[in-house]
Amino acid sequence: MTASFLTINNVNKKLTLNFSGEFTVYLVTKYHKQIESINLSKIESVSIDFSELELLDTAAAIFINTLQKNLQSKNIQNSLICHKQEIVESLELVKKEKQVAGKIPHTPKQSYLEIIGKVTHKNYMELLYFLSFLGEMFHTHAQSLKSFKDIRFKEIAFEMNESAIKALGIIALTSFLIGLVVAYQSAYQLKLYGANIFIVDMLGISILRELAPLITAIVVAGRSGSAFTAQIGAMKITQELDAMRTMGFDPYAFLVLPRILALMIAMPILIFVSDIMGVLGGMLVANLDLQITPELFLDRFQDVVAAKHFFIGIAKGPFFAFLIATIGIYRGLMVKDDTQSIGFNTTKSVVESIFAVIVCDAIFSIAFTNLKI
Repeated sequence: MTASFLTINNVNKKLTLNFSGEFTVYLVTKYHKQIESINLSKIESVSIDFSELELLDTAAAIFINTLQKNLQSKNIQNSLICHKQEIVESLELVKKEKQVAGKIPHTPKQSYLEIIGKVTHKNYMELLYFLSFLGEMFHTHAQSLKSFKDIRFKEIAFEMNESAIKALGIIALTSFLIGLVVAYQSAYQLKLYGANIFIVDMLGISILRELAPLITAIVVAGRSGSAFTAQIGAMKITQELDAMRTMGFDPYAFLVLPRILALMIAMPILIFVSDIMGVLGGMLVANLDLQITPELFLDRFQDVVAAKHFFIGIAKGPFFAFLIATIGIYRGLMVKDDTQSIGFNTTKSVVESIFAVIVCDAIFSIAFTNLKI
C-alpha cells in the first residue's frame, strides 16, 4: 500500500500543499487539522500540488473544493497542479453536482378538525376490519359445526390446558387475596355498628356475582389474551399463516376457533375456582378478626346467598372469554412485519380486552338489575 502524507511548504508568502499517495475520506480530518494550523493571514497564494497523488475519492474532492472556496473568500490566490485526468474529472464532477442545501420546508400545523377526521377515519377502518374478522370467524364456525368430526377436540383440549389448567394457580391466589382484602376492609366498618355477621352477605354476593368473574377475566386477559396475540403475531411475521393457506389449511379453523372455544369452556371453571378461593379468603378474615367460626359462616352463607348469584357469575364467563379471545386473536392478525408491532398489539389486546370485559360486566349489571335478578 502506497504511503500517504501531506507536505506543507511556506516560502515568501507562498504556500504549497503537496499531497502524495492516496487521499481518501479517512485522511480528510487529519489533513484538515494540518491546514487549519497554518496562519493564512500572511499568505498571498496557495498551490495545491497533486502531481504525486495517485487516488482521490469523492469526500476528498469535496474537501479540496471547499478549501478553494475558502481561500477565494479570503482573497488568496490558489492554483491546482494535477497531471492525472481521473483526478481532474473527480474535482470537476464535485463542482458540477454539489448542491446547496435549501431550507427545510415548513410543515403546516394540522387543524383540530383535520386531526379529528383522521382519528375518526382510522377508528372506522379498524371497526370494519374487526367486523370482517368476526364475519369470517362465525362463517368458519358455522362450517365446522356441520360435521362433528370437523371439530378439533385435540387442539381445544391443548388450549384448555394452556389457558385454564396452567392459570389455576395465579387465579386461585389472586382471588384468595382479593377476598381477604375486601373482608379485612369491610370488617373494620362492620365492627363499628356491631354488624359482624353481615360480612357473609356482603362477601357472598359481591364475590360470586361480580368480583370473581371480573378478577378472573382480568387475569386471563393479561395472561392468555396477550399470549394469543404474541403467538399469532409471531406466526404472521414468520409467514406461517401464509404457509398454512398455501397448503390448503384454514388458519381460522386451526388457530382461531380452538382458542376461542377452549377459553369459553375454561372460563366458567376458572370462575368457580375463583369463587371458592375468594370466599375462603373472606372466611379466614371473618374468623380471625370478627370471631365468626367457619361453621357459622357457612350456615349464614347458605341462608342469605341465593344460588342465582353463583349462576349469574358463572354465566358471565363464556361472554368474557369470547371477548378476550376474539380481541387477542384479532390483534395478533393485525401484527405487521416487524417485532415492535408485536409489543404494540399485545399491549393493545390486553387494554382493549380488559376495557371490553368491564363494559360487558356493566351491561350485565344494568340488565340484571332492571330484570330484578
